[in-house]
Amino acid sequence: MTEAPPPQLRLVVDTAALAHNWRALDALSGTARAGAAVKADCYGLGVETCVPALRDAGCETFFVAHWSEVAAVARHVSPGRVAVLHGPTNDAECAYARATGAVPVINSREQAARWTASGGGICHLMVDTGINRLGIAPEEAGAPEIAALDIDILMSHLASADDDSAMNAAQLAAFRAVAGRIAHRRASLANSAGIALGADYAFDLTRPGLALYGGVPRGELAATIRPVASVEAAILQCRTLSAGQSVGYNATFTASAPMRVGTVSIGYADGFLRQRGTGNALHHGGRRLPILGKVSMDMVVVDLSAAPDLLAGDWLTVPWDINDAAQQSALSPYELLTVIGARLRGC
Repeated sequence: MTEAPPPQLRLVVDTAALAHNWRALDALSGTARAGAAVKADCYGLGVETCVPALRDAGCETFFVAHWSEVAAVARHVSPGRVAVLHGPTNDAECAYARATGAVPVINSREQAARWTASGGGICHLMVDTGINRLGIAPEEAGAPEIAALDIDILMSHLASADDDSAMNAAQLAAFRAVAGRIAHRRASLANSAGIALGADYAFDLTRPGLALYGGVPRGELAATIRPVASVEAAILQCRTLSAGQSVGYNATFTASAPMRVGTVSIGYADGFLRQRGTGNALHHGGRRLPILGKVSMDMVVVDLSAAPDLLAGDWLTVPWDINDAAQQSALSPYELLTVIGARLRGC
């Protein structure tokens, strides 16, 4: 079969920066070890690229959300190092855990009973200390279904670690209290932002996610975390508009004078959403090229007035600095990463 031509999009993942970020977060975790949240295809940056880099940096524990994510991660690490946060919601998932060796995170008495009935074995346990998503309630700690579990990691999740909130200390106290009532080998509370809260939150294992991939959830991490992802897209066509001609769907931009523009190979199907178009720009060699009109599924149009030398085939830098609020529009750093489209992730 004939090999496909090179793509007109580039997602560049700096694996050295990724490894640096893990090592830095591991060091900031003190006596605890850092794991890695690699769910959602490593926050959109690609399991095939990121997991080997994290593994080689020293990471030993990897967290996914869905059972469907296990196989991709287990190609690079022992399945016993992979924890599934959503837990076993049915007998088929219990069977899959046993077949693969992936470790379920138990989130309810019902899941605990199901896991034990399927044969039991090592698992992790989530305790809800205030975020009210998944996990047993602290008052369920003494339930017989929980007592029957062989728990490696006892964990909870901070709701407001990126803020200076009284909720952080309240959750820490609640977690410490319940940890004394449930037999376990290791304890884990801190996410990326939680690591910056200090040693009290580290316990035995931290679970960074966003900060691994270049996000800075708290200012204390700003000098430590390096950017990991960058995006480039090629110009498909250049043209000159006449005064009065419009660009794109609904003609939201109309040229007031003749101007040269370029159509660029990126759009909302690649994760460059329409809300990021208005007032935004692509760049080339320090030159700002404003986006004109609406972002289409596969294309944007930019003003080439500042770069009259550019031609079809030239590459432009797409703003993807997840810590730059001006480029995020209404998107959080988490969303800016995880909306990256399949075409771009495959580049």
